[in-house]
Amino acid sequence: MKKRKYVRKQQSSDSILSRMCGKMSAEAAERVSAAPGGRPSSPVQTSWFEFLLDGSLLETHLHKASPDPTAAQLIVQFLEQASKPSLNEQNQVQPPVDNRRNRTLKLLALKIAAHMRWDLDLLEKGLSIPVLNMLLNELLCVSKVPPGVKHVDLDLSTLPPTTAMAVLIYNRWAIRTIPSNDVLLLFCLWLPWQLKEQSADSISVLEGALRLHKDFYVHNVRTLDLLGADAAGTANGETEASTAGLRISAHELHCQVRYDLGGIYFQQGCTDQGAYGKAMEHFRLTRDLLQKLGSSLHVHLDEKRLAGYWNACRALTGTLGPADATATPYGQINTILKFGCRDHIHSLPNHLRQSVLREYLHKAQQGERGLDDVCQQLCVCNAVRDALQGEGLSVRFHQLLLKPSKRLVDFILEVCTRSLEKDRPSETSRQNMANFMKTLCESLEELPLVFVVSSHKLFMELLREEERKVLVEQMRKRSATINLSAKPLPSFYDIPASASVSIGQLEQQLILSLEPRRVRQILIEVHGMAQRHFWRINSKWEVPPDYINVILGIKDPLTKDLVYILMAKGLHCITIKDFGHARQLFSACLELVTEFSPRLRQVMLNEMLLLEVRAHETLAADGCRDRPSSDLVSRVRGYLEMRIHDLPLRQVVGEECVAFMLNWRENDYLTLQVPPPLVQSNPYIKLGQLLASTCKELPGPKESRRTAKELWEVVVQICSMSTQHKRNNDGRMGLIKHRESSMGIMQRSVVCFSPENVCLSSRFKDDIVNEVTAEHLTIWPSSILNMQAVDVEAVAVTVKELVSYALTLNPNNQSWLITQADIYFGTELLPPAAAPCWPGRVTASARVPIDFWMCPCCTVKACCPMVAVLCQFLRETDYMTAFKALQEQNGHDAMDSFYDYIWDVTILEYLTHIHHKRGESEKRQIAIKAIGQAELNTSNPEEVLQLAAQKRKKRFLQAMAKLYF
Repeated sequence: MKKRKYVRKQQSSDSILSRMCGKMSAEAAERVSAAPGGRPSSPVQTSWFEFLLDGSLLETHLHKASPDPTAAQLIVQFLEQASKPSLNEQNQVQPPVDNRRNRTLKLLALKIAAHMRWDLDLLEKGLSIPVLNMLLNELLCVSKVPPGVKHVDLDLSTLPPTTAMAVLIYNRWAIRTIPSNDVLLLFCLWLPWQLKEQSADSISVLEGALRLHKDFYVHNVRTLDLLGADAAGTANGETEASTAGLRISAHELHCQVRYDLGGIYFQQGCTDQGAYGKAMEHFRLTRDLLQKLGSSLHVHLDEKRLAGYWNACRALTGTLGPADATATPYGQINTILKFGCRDHIHSLPNHLRQSVLREYLHKAQQGERGLDDVCQQLCVCNAVRDALQGEGLSVRFHQLLLKPSKRLVDFILEVCTRSLEKDRPSETSRQNMANFMKTLCESLEELPLVFVVSSHKLFMELLREEERKVLVEQMRKRSATINLSAKPLPSFYDIPASASVSIGQLEQQLILSLEPRRVRQILIEVHGMAQRHFWRINSKWEVPPDYINVILGIKDPLTKDLVYILMAKGLHCITIKDFGHARQLFSACLELVTEFSPRLRQVMLNEMLLLEVRAHETLAADGCRDRPSSDLVSRVRGYLEMRIHDLPLRQVVGEECVAFMLNWRENDYLTLQVPPPLVQSNPYIKLGQLLASTCKELPGPKESRRTAKELWEVVVQICSMSTQHKRNNDGRMGLIKHRESSMGIMQRSVVCFSPENVCLSSRFKDDIVNEVTAEHLTIWPSSILNMQAVDVEAVAVTVKELVSYALTLNPNNQSWLITQADIYFGTELLPPAAAPCWPGRVTASARVPIDFWMCPCCTVKACCPMVAVLCQFLRETDYMTAFKALQEQNGHDAMDSFYDYIWDVTILEYLTHIHHKRGESEKRQIAIKAIGQAELNTSNPEEVLQLAAQKRKKRFLQAMAKLYF
């Protein structure tokens, strides 16, 4: 078969996916699925390679009630395997090979999409943008769309039906994937920008399709089977026929295309008001076609979303009729914007009410005049609705009550009255309104305004006479107290407004309080007493430098103090692992900034994500093995892919998100789904991808060494220094070192210890004895080209920290314990070097090479009795070393305290001889007593002697572990 080309002007999917995918053999896939410590046990998944071996397996699998893996997961696996790069004889990376295996894998992916009837809603839900891009490119390829020709230049009427339909599916997806303004604000990815540049061409292609009034055909499983036979030279040319494939009628095609075109025109309406008219026309015709078609298997759209689009277009174009004014939330919002909000307080959902208020506040901040009264009215309406539902009142409403006018109080009372008149209120609603009226009275400083409320008809109806009298009397007394004060204090909740409360006392309460409402109330009090920046009163209140300018740019002094203090207190709570209070403080801060600043809202969302990541990792460190929720994983992915211009980002958030994905083995995401531009622009994502790829491929064939080599080179670059000559103040030349890599030394947060762990190895000295041993040494390069440039001290510190942290997660990992001992020995921290591999720390189940380094450790540090004891651990007792060690006279090693750990009678007899020779009668008697123990009698059976030895080994090793740890 003639070799096909996969490179197109519109996209280069193969190269994209091949850079994002690691390689895993079938055996490795089985090992990963069976690895301990991973996901909970479940039925064995069908492996991707089994579908290559059995042609009928795919159809059987897809018709299962709950196939595992799912259809979308299989598409990802097939395309991942088909796009693996290869290596030539010079070990250079080459594009994926165009062979029968890879073509079959791509064809299998297309068959799954055909089984899903090319439903873009399902495909977009289950596949990332790069994977779906590659899938649709394969559809273009097998449908024989001319390569290198723009789709807009093709005449669809002359193309075979399946070819034309492939072009239409791709361009439908292209305009659906172009992000709207709101999406751009949150998650701007690299590929949607590419598609946005060609959106005009895609729209032209789809508009042209509406002029065609003939049936179309799209590939189904059968025609794709025929394509496979065609590749093998056994086909009969049926795929070229005009009726081959799944029939799509002209009405069905027009209905789907008009819906998608309406969506893109609706997005464009933000910058081109006339586009709303085009969108409305397409949506109108979509509705008409749906009525004609009835239920169609080939039209995939959300009818509720269509209805929402339709109403929104009518409202935006001014064609909403009087009967529709209050029929939907959109109509109600439109009425509110035109005629006010008093009559619609009950009908709008909470998120829509808040959305309207935020919209007006944003416009007011942008300098649009005449909106202050509207914002006040909206705030009052929302507050009354919240009060009716028994919810707390917003900060903004309390701020309105600091200096209210009689007009504002009258408006509040009017809204309260209408809110209860509209429907027959429940007893709960009446009680909530009564509480609101009391709160309103307590919040007003001026007694005349209090009387306006207390004399109102609604107040008289809702509160009993006794309650009214008590409340009015309290207001009179408070008013008298306030008049004695030079600066009256507004009263909220449980803080008494009294001149006797000094500003110093309030500041002390402000420093100590962790309750958001209390913090807010105190700030309102102190701002009434003095005009200064209260965020400065505690030097320990710190917010990240990245956020300082944004927070200090807030114009309102009270809001500025409140945002700064809530964030600073929340960050402090995270530091001390008080995550409960941190959540409360951050939630209050998020609610506050949402009202006026989209930038600070996203900042708080990012900080709350970091809070949840750290909280989950803290639980994991405490022994909890629960996997993070899918929502948390999704939020972490969203942050890594987020691209918002002019948004302050803290580097530590990105670092810990990458570490989180590594720690919970989200290797498929890091190796396959992260957009390549992010990998190139973010060094932490690059390192995370390399770690994930290396972990994913262990243990694997030679191909896995390519990823390991890349990881090695990045780590060497991180730890490398370059030397420059610089003249000192005294005129002499000195050496200045700086890092070659902009990545610097990675913080410990980017450390992964999953079951497929990778331990790096290094050397601290030139002699082979001091090499640090670790797992998987064979995958790393055997040498470093520029060893002089490597900062050996930095390597030592990094590896030491790495292994120490690993052992906090798995204290009984024998390989890591030996690695730690090598590190200590290599850096001449010898006393602890022996301790990590003692079975009291590991377990007594595995033999360790004590003769290689344990005895030298103890000998160098003159721990002579330890040497004598350890010589018994060897397969053959090393009497020469033991006797030499016991001959050393060292007064500080408490020699006789080790005799209980000696089971070799020859060594004990030698001890009695030495003590007799030195005149140490007391120690000689201890040695004789040890020899006299019945279980050490050489006439005992071998099992008894072995048991005695094992018991002394265990006690000795546990004692040493306790001594050094």
